Amino acid sequence: MAGIALTLLLPFLGTALGAACVFFMNREMNDGLERALAGFAAGVMVAASVWSLLIPSMDQSQYLGRLAFLPALTGFAAGIAFLFLLDRITPHLHALAKSPEGPRSRVSRTAMLIFAVTLHNIPEGMAVGVVVAAMLAGGGGLGFEAALALSLGIAIQNFPEGAIVSMPLRTEGNSKGKAFVFGTLSGIVEPLAAVLTILLTGVVSGMLPYLLAFAAGAMIYVVVEELLPEASRDEKTDVCTLGFALGFALMMVLDVALA
Repeated sequence: MAGIALTLLLPFLGTALGAACVFFMNREMNDGLERALAGFAAGVMVAASVWSLLIPSMDQSQYLGRLAFLPALTGFAAGIAFLFLLDRITPHLHALAKSPEGPRSRVSRTAMLIFAVTLHNIPEGMAVGVVVAAMLAGGGGLGFEAALALSLGIAIQNFPEGAIVSMPLRTEGNSKGKAFVFGTLSGIVEPLAAVLTILLTGVVSGMLPYLLAFAAGAMIYVVVEELLPEASRDEKTDVCTLGFALGFALMMVLDVALA
């Protein structure tokens, strides 16, 4: 049980540690560093979606023969649709963006920054939760090592993400303590989403292949709609590309080395 609790909490701890950077950095984060960190997060999420989610989803559907891709395809499409809907109905402001997205609202910029990161963190929490659920069910060859690898990878990319959130909150006029608290709380949705996913998987049998792919689709939506466009805007794309490659390679190594 202690191992499962650690796996569920690691991504949140990564966000909290990153948010604590606001106490040590007195100026805005360098633009190039922000782009590199966003690319790094994108690389981790894409690699996790493939190795930790989509491939296990199809492995668990081998009994369907040539249609083993069907649960993965269905879940992936549903994950994309879910994040697309949330993106349209929730007012939010990405850290590197100048104008908010979603419906018009009188919500403060601080709140919209937090909403944006919450949208980002929901699929990450679901991903950890569904892999833990697969581990508990003993399906698809996913053991504790696979769950820990995914959780650790997301925690590593959450560290810079926590800083990317807390630093803009500071520049918006919030105190360092308030920026840290809000930056940290933006990550609390991850263990909550993980636990809810585990409970859902326990109630609805046979949902694991679909939920694995659902989490992958939701994470890919975040990468394509948010992280890469913001990190590769204008002509300065090299640093984003290098960050993406590093994040992808790290998650790939973790998934194989800890499996």
